[in-house]
Amino acid sequence: MPIRINLLAEAQAAEDLRRRDPVKRSVWVAGALIIMVLFWISSLQVKIIADKAGLGSAEARMNLKTNDYYQVLNNKQKLKETGEKLVALNHLAADRFLQATLLNAPMHATVDGIQIVHLRTENSFELVPEIREQKEGKKIIVPARAAAAIERVKLVLDGKDNSANPGNEQITKFKETLAETPYFKAEHISTNNIMLKNLSTPQSDGESGKTFVLFSLECSYPDKSR
Repeated sequence: MPIRINLLAEAQAAEDLRRRDPVKRSVWVAGALIIMVLFWISSLQVKIIADKAGLGSAEARMNLKTNDYYQVLNNKQKLKETGEKLVALNHLAADRFLQATLLNAPMHATVDGIQIVHLRTENSFELVPEIREQKEGKKIIVPARAAAAIERVKLVLDGKDNSANPGNEQITKFKETLAETPYFKAEHISTNNIMLKNLSTPQSDGESGKTFVLFSLECSYPDKSR
């Protein structure tokens, strides 16, 4: 039987040992891991750049919407102010319409020497509490009454009497003339409801030298339950 001798056996063993060297495998594995980490870092950088671009675009859109939002708030405030002015104007127009008859009444109560210099109204309310029904057996002693508010209105006329003989005579005539006007009759204001509240001492007009007195008349309207 022939004997075979492998002269390359030692070299092959060394090559096989070199191939199985753990250090070399570790180097290859470490190199692969480094490449993967570098690829992952690169992908993160690309993603960060893309996210920054998206963030900048979102901020620009948000700033645009913020400006629109503040513009809407500004327009809302202007609309509110305009609405309040409109309501005030409507109230003013309504008040002027409601007071037109009152303002017109003194024009139909002219008396020689009497001049109205100021007109104002005073309005007050008195609250009346509720009264519960009180019985004694089946007999009602105190009837029930709902709560209410009593409205009291006064008209104050400040005037000037520069007639030939200023004083009570012409003022009394003015009171009677006022009570006979259609407006005061409709409001049930008689001479008993028109009181002379103030009467100044005679004064002299520096320019004309005429003597006059200042007076105030208070006209009380009938009480109204609201």
